[in-house]
Amino acid sequence: MAVSEDAVNLTDVLPIDDEVTLKNCTDEMDVLRKFYLPSLYSVIFLVGFPGNIIAICVYTFKMRPWKSSTVIMFNLACTDLLYLSSLPFLIHYYANEQHWVFGEFLCKFIRFSFHFNLYSSILFLTCFSIFRYVAIVHPIRSFSVWKKSWAIIACLASWVISLAAASPVNFLVTSVMEENRFACHDLSSSENLDIIRWYTWLLTCLAFYVPLITVTLCYSVIIYTLTTGPQMQSPSKQKARKLAFFLIVVFYVCFLPFHIFRVVRVELRLYPVSCDVENHIHAAYIISRPLAASNTCGNLFLYAIISDNFQQAIQSLLRCKLSNLIQQAGSSGDLNKSGISKL
Repeated sequence: MAVSEDAVNLTDVLPIDDEVTLKNCTDEMDVLRKFYLPSLYSVIFLVGFPGNIIAICVYTFKMRPWKSSTVIMFNLACTDLLYLSSLPFLIHYYANEQHWVFGEFLCKFIRFSFHFNLYSSILFLTCFSIFRYVAIVHPIRSFSVWKKSWAIIACLASWVISLAAASPVNFLVTSVMEENRFACHDLSSSENLDIIRWYTWLLTCLAFYVPLITVTLCYSVIIYTLTTGPQMQSPSKQKARKLAFFLIVVFYVCFLPFHIFRVVRVELRLYPVSCDVENHIHAAYIISRPLAASNTCGNLFLYAIISDNFQQAIQSLLRCKLSNLIQQAGSSGDLNKSGISKL
């Protein structure tokens, strides 16, 4: 974290002990970024990257015909994979003591990629939640709403809205030389603080809190409908309730902490506080960032919950892979036996 200008100016009037305290705050955050972020991002990448490739392959080659939910989940897997592709750059950056070696263009692009794919993911999950709400609460209307054309339109709109919402990041993110190293700041630590403050508030309220309220209302009504109607214990209704709870947890555990602490982090740069408060808030913000990224792994469970066909397709792929391995092992064994017999 780059110390705010106000905090730096305080060192002109504070005693030496207070200057050391402010320095220690920065040092502690550097340690947290160096060891916590690369570790968590590495785990997320190792799980999410192959998982989403498999999901895309399943949707592309095994799931036929496509339904509305399939269209939305395919787009969700694509945006997750795009984000995961940027994680190796961030892993290297934080493990290398925040020394960016990939140039200014990639610095801005990677920061943009995070926001673009984060809000794409949020909007795809919101679209899916609205479709689920119509299908369960208003089943008669769902025959027209669940047409694939509506899902395609919703996905295209989500891509366009996410692109428009995240585009300012390219102009607001800054990369500077600090202590003989090239630092690639994230949005909350960049310059143009007044503009970043208003942009962060708008982005948080419109691109996150509106979807959060929408998803919460949709699944609250869905859960109420499923628990009050007939055959409450039927497998399909139990599965629908699990899906509702899962998506609510994703929004409140993965996305909410990041958006809260990002806003607080920006506000603290405008109104400097004590080192202890700064330390706790900044640490919470750093911890919340991999939580937002962990959604790319959580969505893998979502694909399996939504469709039994997806689970069957995964099992089919695993069986084919295992069968191929057995055949290869058998062929190798036959060749070895043939070679031995000739000796």
